[in-house]
This record gives sequence, structure tokens and C-alpha cells, in this order.
Amino acid sequence: MSLDQSQISLTFPDGASRPYPAGTTAAEVAESISKSLAKKAISAQLDGQHWDLQWPIEADAEIAINTMQDEGPALELIRHDLAHIMARAVQEIWPEVKVTIGPVIEHGWYYDFDRAEPFTPEDLGAIEKKMREIIAARDPVKTEVWSREDAIAHYEGTGENYKVELVQAIPDDGQPIRMYWHGDWQDLCRGPHLQHTGQVPADAFKLMSVAGAYWRGDSSRPMLQRIYGVAFQNKERLKAHLTFLEEAEKRDHRRLGREMDLFHMQEEAPGQVFWHPNGWTIYTELQDFMRRAQRRDGYVEVNTPQVVDRRLWEASGHWEKYQDHMFIVEVDEEHAREKSVNALKPMNCPCHVQIFNQGLKSYRDLPLRMAEFGSCNRYEPSGALHGIMRVRGFTQDDAHIFCEEDAIAAETERFIAMLSNVYRDLGFPTYKIKFSDRPETRAGSDEIWDKAEKALLDATHKVTNDVELNPGEGAFYGPKLEFVLTDAIGRDWQCGTLQVDFVLPERLDATYIGRDGAKHRPVMLHRATLGSFERFIGILIEEHAGRLPFWLAPRQVVVASIVSEADDYVYDVVDQLRAKGIRAEADTRNEKINYKVREHSVGKVPVILAIGAREVEERTVTVRRLGEKQTSVMPLADLVETLSEEATPPDLK
Repeated sequence: MSLDQSQISLTFPDGASRPYPAGTTAAEVAESISKSLAKKAISAQLDGQHWDLQWPIEADAEIAINTMQDEGPALELIRHDLAHIMARAVQEIWPEVKVTIGPVIEHGWYYDFDRAEPFTPEDLGAIEKKMREIIAARDPVKTEVWSREDAIAHYEGTGENYKVELVQAIPDDGQPIRMYWHGDWQDLCRGPHLQHTGQVPADAFKLMSVAGAYWRGDSSRPMLQRIYGVAFQNKERLKAHLTFLEEAEKRDHRRLGREMDLFHMQEEAPGQVFWHPNGWTIYTELQDFMRRAQRRDGYVEVNTPQVVDRRLWEASGHWEKYQDHMFIVEVDEEHAREKSVNALKPMNCPCHVQIFNQGLKSYRDLPLRMAEFGSCNRYEPSGALHGIMRVRGFTQDDAHIFCEEDAIAAETERFIAMLSNVYRDLGFPTYKIKFSDRPETRAGSDEIWDKAEKALLDATHKVTNDVELNPGEGAFYGPKLEFVLTDAIGRDWQCGTLQVDFVLPERLDATYIGRDGAKHRPVMLHRATLGSFERFIGILIEEHAGRLPFWLAPRQVVVASIVSEADDYVYDVVDQLRAKGIRAEADTRNEKINYKVREHSVGKVPVILAIGAREVEERTVTVRRLGEKQTSVMPLADLVETLSEEATPPDLK
């Protein structure tokens, strides 16, 4: 490198700066620091941008050299390189296959292929084997920049029509097209990448599945085959992730919903839940639990219409901001010149304001805490639906607190205390709080948003300083707190919310008479504790792997006969348990007791009582609890007392 080149200044994390010739690569910078670092280097951070070691640096910048110890950059490069290595492996095995795109995603990557025959599980094994051969070859990774014309000509020459389309879709702004080679195999890519294939850990990745995917997400375009893979920095982390996936599969609420006969979904009602008796039992027990919690905390319960004229939604702002998520209903009203346009309510807040507006309200009536188990309907794209976790029809434990502005802090503190008690009783003693501020699409002035955000954040800080910022995720009418639960296998679930709203009372003309005798606008706090009942029940099912707490289990006790002579005693036991409010049922089928135990264990029945001749004679029961290998024998009276205590909801103990 000649000495007369222009100089640039690079600043390192310790604050020191050093001059380098313009065009110096990040690899050369690492070499200038130490040979040891040069060997370990995988990429750089240049002014916060992830930078390939081969890319020249043309201007002053802040620089840091990344190694495999830097988890974020390392995982990005490992997964991105594996996408290329997988595509190369596929084309080495099946040269006729056309390649498309292969981005990094959470935990791994995918790549889409155009192949006539479907990939099989055996094919995935062959691809993995070929990938490890490529890694072992330690082929160099090289990069060049080409003109659009050269890139298009290259891909037309190799018959890669999908790559031609990708290049043509890149804006023609004079910027060159970057190409990468992994050995002799080449791909269009922005980079960065590792420096040779051997830097990828060969024992820390796995190909997981194949799925169909339309080219460019367009159903009128060819259907491609998408291979998913996962990758980590070492085999221990890969093993931990695969164990996590196995555990998540065991806990999947859709599978457990079938095994426990809780609910089903069907095409004729997409995104809607058909609750079976067992599932509806969980639902109503949870609803009763929440109703008691809200009554204790001073809420009044209301119920509002499902279908409301568009005029209310226009007045509230939902028609403008939320119409794409609403189900519209047109009705030929008698004597009307045109159809009446209505909408299924996607939320309850405008209807609650209508109740508030009935009659004159005074400051003495505030705070007014108004709750509703409100059935709502929102359009979700079919691809986003997921069991009962993401649906179109759901019920919220929704409430709105109408209060004076100086009561925001007290009401926030009060709600967080109630929410904490509810979560603790449901098995979630800890949770995280996220603060979501103004989104791009919103109602109300910046001055109102400034006031609302400050009021909510100040109120939250009176309870805790452990609050995470979630920028731009507030509701269109106000900032919000999100309450996030972490389940037994480490997944986060956003459930409860609290939102401060100065906008809706203004738009819907809600007023109260203040201490000064004049009219004032109330502040409206939107809040939910569980959120959607459907989603929260799904979370509970997965948190407990179907083994719900006894008080919430839909089928609490099965009393099973060993011999037919015990049938009368079986029904007597069932009657005594039911008299104490315990959900008990008899199983006197002519089946082996082991068969009955297996069947009811799959259904996650917490307690199975076996009744044979000895139990009849001694007025005892043999008790088998779900998940325990050992059984115990108890006097019937003692068992009834024990189970009666266990069946009592935690808030009533």
C-alpha cells in the first residue's frame, strides 16, 4: 500500500485513535493490533454498522474488532454463512435446483429452493452431511462488487432466474452489487460473512424442517421449498435449544387441547374457538376468579353491545385508525335510503364512555372503575392465527377507570397491586413491566401525549424503577404499560396492560362536575389484567404442561372401579366429592384399571381413585396423583376433606 494515499483516522473502543491509509480493510486493522487478534477476528463494527473484514474503509470512523466471543455478531455470521453453505450443499447434490433467498432469522436461518421433488427427512440428513464436508474443507470466502449489468448477465448465463429478478428489484441508483463466494459457489449478498467455511462450528447446527413458501410471498408465483435450520456458537447451546423445542412441543396448547378435550377450531369459523365442556370449565373458573378480584378492588361490572353503528367508531377515532382490523356489518334498515354500516366491536372503550355519559357525574363519583368481560372481534390475517393464542374472536377482562388527573398515580399503583395479587395466585409471582410511548399513527396533539406519557411514567416509578422502554408501541390514543410474564421454559408473554388516555374523553365528550362547579374532562385509564381469556388460558396450559392447579383443572377426580362389584361404592364416592363442590366423575367401564389410569393420565386428570373389593370393605380409596408413581390408601372422609381444601381457589383460602 503506497505511502501517498490519503489518511483516515480510526478510533478504538478505548478512545485511542490511529491513522491508516484510506482503503485499509478491517482485517488489516486487526493485523496491525496483533497477530493473535487477526487470527481470532471475524468482523468489525464500523460506526455501529456490522462490517466485513474484507471491506475497505474509506473515511474516519469508530471501529471495534469482533471475535467469536462477541455473541451478537458471531451468531449473525454463523447463521448467515450456514444459509450459503446449505444452498451450496443442495446444489452440489442436486445441480438442477434453483436458489432464491436465505436470510438469518431468530435462532437460525432459512433458504428457499425451487425443486421439482419435495425434500424428505432423508434429504435433510444428506444435506447436513454435505454441509459438514464443506465446513471441513475450510474454503475461503471472498467478496467482490459488480455492476447491475454484469450481475444480471452472470445469472442469466447460469440460469438462475430468481437471482436475475432480485438484482432487477434493487434500486438502480448507481450502487454496485455485492457478490460472495464460498469456495467456488457464488451468491448475491450484502454481507458481511466469515473469512472461510471452517470458521463455522460444524457441531452446532441442525436442519429442522421443510415448508412451502410462495416466491416473494405472492400466491400467484411459484411455490418454493423452504428449509429451516438452527445454529449456535457451540454444541452445548444447540443441545439446550433442541431440548427447549422438545419441551415446548410437549406443552403445545393445541396438542394438549385435543388430549384434554378442551376446544377445537374449524375452517367454518377461522380464528374462533369452539369451547368443549372441559375447556369452558377452565374459562368460567378463571372468569369467576377475576370477577371476585375486581369486586374486591371496587369495580362495577357492565355489559355493552356487540354491534355498534360506525358513527360511534368515527367519533372515537377507531374508524380512521383501526378500520382494517374491524369486521364491518351492513344492514338494510327499514325505511332507510341507504344501508346502515355497523362494526363488530374490536374493543370496549367507546361503549364504556357511553355508559359514563348517561346522567350527570360529579367528582364525588370518581374514580369510577367500570369492568366488562367484553367479547371482541378483530381481523387477524389467517397466517397470524395460532390456536387460541392468536384469534379473531376473544373476550377481555377489560376495564376503564374514569378519574381526575391527580388520581392517575394512585390508580396506577392500585391496579399494579391488584395485578400482582392475581398473577401470584395464578402461579406467576414475578413479571416485567414495559413502557410503550407514542406510535407513528396516533390521535391527539403532542402536548397531550407529553402529558399522558409523563403522568404514566411518573406513576409507575412510584411503584418500581424497573421499567423497560418499548418505543413507539403505545395505543393510538395513549401510552401504555405492558405486563410481561415469563413461563416455565423461559418464554415471555405480554398479558396485562394499563393505558392513560386524555383523547377519548375529549372526542366522546365525557365530562364531570368538578369541585369548582364547572365541567371537566375525566382521564380514562384503559386496563386489562389477563388480557384475552383465550390467550391466557393457552399460556396457563403451556405453563403447566396441561397439569393445571387442582382448583382450575376441568376434570379434578376420576373414580375408577377395579371390579364391577365396586360400582355402587364408586358412585357413592363421586356423590360425596360433588357435594363438596369437587368436579368428580365415575369410570365403571369393563376395562382394566391400568388402561383407565393411562387414559385419564393422558387427559391430565390430577387425581385418579381406584376402587376394588378391599376399598369397598374398608371404606377407603387408593389415590394416584398425576405424575406420581406411588399410590396411597386413605379413608374416604380424609380424602374428601383434603381435596375440598385443594379445590378452593387461592383467593378464597
